Amino acid sequence: MAQIHVDIVSAEGHIHKGEAVMVFAPAEMGEVGIAPRHSPLLTRLKPGVVRVKTPSGEELQIFVSGGILEVQPHLVTVLADTALRAKDADEASALRAKQDAESRLAGAKTETDLAKAQQEMVEAAARLEFVRKLKGPTH
Repeated sequence: MAQIHVDIVSAEGHIHKGEAVMVFAPAEMGEVGIAPRHSPLLTRLKPGVVRVKTPSGEELQIFVSGGILEVQPHLVTVLADTALRAKDADEASALRAKQDAESRLAGAKTETDLAKAQQEMVEAAARLEFVRKLKGPTH
């Protein structure tokens, strides 16, 4: 079975390194699927989930707040602004981040403040959705 190497890094450090049979990422223009020997690609990422299907059949889920995706035929590199592994997901902190973003959005006085608050709101909402999907249908 063909494989592709995946490196996911953020400002906090190395998040994941390993082999995959398929990678899905939230590109700016929509989700992209990357298989081994994919043609080269460089695109920005929007807040969302990078899914890595390992050769053993496991699917790893990592939330990214945005960043850059670089694809080479045998290598996928995700340079995330911030990243969160599924095992580290915490609903309370995700909800707090969304509430903080809502407060900043309501208090924005300049166009720059408004644009920044809107971006924070998009990121916080995507993070909360990620956490809630991991926890299951009870939310």
